[in-house]
Amino acid sequence: MQKKPLAIDLFCGAGGMSEGLLQAGFHIIYSNDISKDAMRTYINRHEQLGLFHKKNTFASCKDIKELDGKQIFKSISEIDEYKNQEITIDAIFGGPPCQGFSRAGKRNANDPRNQLFKEYIRIISEIRPKYVVMENVEGFLDTIFIGFIGLDGIKYSNEKAPFILKNEFKKIGYNTIEPQLLNASDYGVPQNRKRMIFIAYLPSVSMPVYPLKFKSEKIVLKDAINDLINPSNKSPYAKECIQGRTRRIDGTSVTYNRSEKLNNEISTHTDLINERFSLYKQGESTSDLRKRIMLNGVDLSKKKHILQELTKTYGTTEDSIIKKFRKKNLRKEDLDNLLTKKGIRKKLNNNLPSPTMVTLPDDFIHPTQNRILTVREMARIQSFDDSFEFLGKRTTGGPRRKVEVPQYTQVGNAVPPLLAKAIAEQIITAINKS
Repeated sequence: MQKKPLAIDLFCGAGGMSEGLLQAGFHIIYSNDISKDAMRTYINRHEQLGLFHKKNTFASCKDIKELDGKQIFKSISEIDEYKNQEITIDAIFGGPPCQGFSRAGKRNANDPRNQLFKEYIRIISEIRPKYVVMENVEGFLDTIFIGFIGLDGIKYSNEKAPFILKNEFKKIGYNTIEPQLLNASDYGVPQNRKRMIFIAYLPSVSMPVYPLKFKSEKIVLKDAINDLINPSNKSPYAKECIQGRTRRIDGTSVTYNRSEKLNNEISTHTDLINERFSLYKQGESTSDLRKRIMLNGVDLSKKKHILQELTKTYGTTEDSIIKKFRKKNLRKEDLDNLLTKKGIRKKLNNNLPSPTMVTLPDDFIHPTQNRILTVREMARIQSFDDSFEFLGKRTTGGPRRKVEVPQYTQVGNAVPPLLAKAIAEQIITAINKS
């Protein structure tokens, strides 16, 4: 039997990229992430798939700054299946943390995490894989680094990140393809998630190409999550999630109790929050909601708990509150009193692909229920199999966010497996040509 091409997954997180690599036909020989929480989920999933540490793979949990090529090859030599073998790595995949480039938050070209893609290049220069894939947010394409120092010590003056990336790869002997912005919704993922994909390859191998967009209609939100509320209403996409796209390494399907939806605990909100969520229409953001209410007013006659709250705030009767908020041209302070403090929130639209899933669960409201999404609903939107279990705390907050990576964050940070699969299939096609 022909051996599968070998891949390394760096910054692997909970394992979204790895899921796609496995579905495409790679064997993941080595993986690393700095987060213990994410690696706990990753290792659990890989054992479920028949991938065991030091038996047929190696799972590491270190800061990439502590890794080097020699150490990685030494780790691979400790794997039972690869002892006393000369190993060539076919491809390295990775998505260095993107917070400094992200358009979803505060961008900072000098964020120390931006230097991690330099560490990624260093590891590649030491491993010399045939192919390299780097994934990052679209903000990477126009981020300018001032005074960035390359691997050889040469200082860049004022250059955009993609130029630096291509130039650094050229110095270590790799050809590159112009970075492309791929939208996950074009590859079977029910989510408009745009990601910068960068591919490099050795001159001695065939040049790969980016995957073509799927010709079929895009998967929309209701296809992804409606059956989690109404089990009799399963779309073909939902059935694939339940049956599973990722096979065990022996080719068999993953066994789990399909009647128990993993990670599907529903958050309980106060009656006041439920009523505030009910004010949103499908597809409406907080900004849209504020504009609508400011211009047209709103009927609060059936919003018992909102009325109770506002009568305390204004020191008046419920009838007065109802009349006040039915009027047009409300003041900003009236809207501040009516709505939640969080300004960035959106009720999802069942008939469209979801916006980009982020790491904060309360950024989105379920399209038909007045609550935030469950971890499983987010995972479905990301194209994870239902058998993929996220471990650790469900969510966390405050200072703990700096050290903990809870389930919602693991899902939000992940590369959608179906997007990863589409890219990985093109790399395997190039490998076979070579």
